[in-house]
Amino acid sequence: MSGVLVTDWLQAKGGAENVFEALTQAFPDADRLCLWNDSDGRFEGVAETVLAETPLRRHKAAALPVMPSVWRNLAWSDAEWILCASHLFAHHARFAGPARHAPKLVYAHTPARYLWAPELDPRGSGAVARAGAAVLKPIDRHRASEAVAIAANSRFVADRIRESWNREAVVIHPPVDVYRFAGPLPLLQAADRAVVKKLPRDYLLGVSRFVSYKRLERVIDAGAATGMPVVLAGGGPDEGELRRYARARSVEVTFVLLPSKDLLAWLYRRAWALVFPSVEDFGIVPIEAMASGTPVITGAVGGQSESVVDGVSGVIVRDWTREGLIDAVARVGMISPAASMARALDFDESVFLNAIRSWIGVTVGIAVAA
Repeated sequence: MSGVLVTDWLQAKGGAENVFEALTQAFPDADRLCLWNDSDGRFEGVAETVLAETPLRRHKAAALPVMPSVWRNLAWSDAEWILCASHLFAHHARFAGPARHAPKLVYAHTPARYLWAPELDPRGSGAVARAGAAVLKPIDRHRASEAVAIAANSRFVADRIRESWNREAVVIHPPVDVYRFAGPLPLLQAADRAVVKKLPRDYLLGVSRFVSYKRLERVIDAGAATGMPVVLAGGGPDEGELRRYARARSVEVTFVLLPSKDLLAWLYRRAWALVFPSVEDFGIVPIEAMASGTPVITGAVGGQSESVVDGVSGVIVRDWTREGLIDAVARVGMISPAASMARALDFDESVFLNAIRSWIGVTVGIAVAA
């Protein structure tokens, strides 16, 4: 049976792109479609929608009001099943031709956070966004009802699907390249070697975009509470604010801007712990850290709390006070690197591939070769 894989858009990097790449590996004969493909050659042969030929390409906010209509008026297809990997409106997909009546499955990264969880995404908190959400929510819920089955990337997202779309979802965690971080450390370019040479001996690590809802100030708070230096790896508009916050708390913070994947592997491996205060739909960064043998300190709310096992691969913090942070940093020192690595293996790409093939095969009634 022929299928088609659908996703919102494609960039060179990102968790959604990693999932789409794994889906391509799982179903190499399926057609592929996205709104537009800006992956710099990572994904070739992926069809695009009419939006790719307009000035709205790459302008997600401006294009958002017309996306539902574009998804409902797709070109002719004879696909016998449809799999939509959706974090916005890809699950609205409707083709002309025989595929219009094909069973549609949805792998949901999340119901659109702009609409359904603005408390987790400030882009949905403005007056214009709220007004748009009031119009789009009923449409979005109705489109989700078309799916014959839905898989969520975490229990946290499955709960949001139940609340937002009134649908039940199985949980299939997304793929993580565990062995990249569990194996021998890579050789570094000279510039990256210079960064590693200047790292503190023991440090608390934060890895994220530098934006307010990632809550990186809590990593600095952990350093202030324990007297440990902090390394923040990433980049974004809040860099200046984070630097000011570190100075105000008298915490030694090393900023590593936009590290390469190889340098990131070294940062994980040498850290005392990854402090991950963000509330994520799933959270790949904590699993990368655990694969490196580094324990994770994170909160009790969010998809990342499903991968971090308290006392085994990290510490779940329910109280981000000074005392709570001191206790968490002390406790992770007793966690075995081997236990962290073993937990990370539960999320390896091979686990995802087996699960997604089985789910599609059982739901649609096809035999999928491994």
